[in-house]
Amino acid sequence: MKRVYNDYKAEEFLSKFVPVAKNQLVNNVDEIKLKLPFVLKIISDDALHKTDVDGVRIVKEQTEIEKSFSELDSIAKRKKLKLDGIMVQDFVKGENLIMGIKKDEVFNHVILFGVGGILTEIIEDISIRKCPINKHDAKEMIEELRAKKLFYGFRGKKLNVELLKRILIKVSEIPIKHKDITELDINPFILNEENGKVVDARIVFG
Repeated sequence: MKRVYNDYKAEEFLSKFVPVAKNQLVNNVDEIKLKLPFVLKIISDDALHKTDVDGVRIVKEQTEIEKSFSELDSIAKRKKLKLDGIMVQDFVKGENLIMGIKKDEVFNHVILFGVGGILTEIIEDISIRKCPINKHDAKEMIEELRAKKLFYGFRGKKLNVELLKRILIKVSEIPIKHKDITELDINPFILNEENGKVVDARIVFG
């Protein structure tokens, strides 16, 4: 039977394997414990792609919290979304990357990696390997991208490539334990000079 994990459930699942941005699920503003800046996101099985419903707010000032929360609540009511709650998540700075697992009829599980964020489908800069991968495969996947300069020193920034390789290997190993995964989308995984965190995810079990 097909099961879909929305962002909150997916990140809870992934936190056993890879670093995930700190988050909490709340029903009202008073429950928020995270420090600013943070991101507010609608969590609903009716809105798995939150940007399609304008369901994300970046909050940097104390004065914006109430307004942003209220806007998301209004969107959920107007669109009649069955709301699990509003996710409050640490704001992570860095480059947007995509990682994913797909179950292929020929190769079984494959891992995809590339440039992420909302422009993923337009840029189409990705690399694919059969799961699981090793460190050599991970290095090749990074270096196959047209945007590889991004990782090795671009505009004075050098991303934490060693951490990225370890994360890619870990993600590629998830289907060993969870063979029923048909799709796993991490978009984005945000990587900077020091660390990297999953900030949005979706998993389909089938």
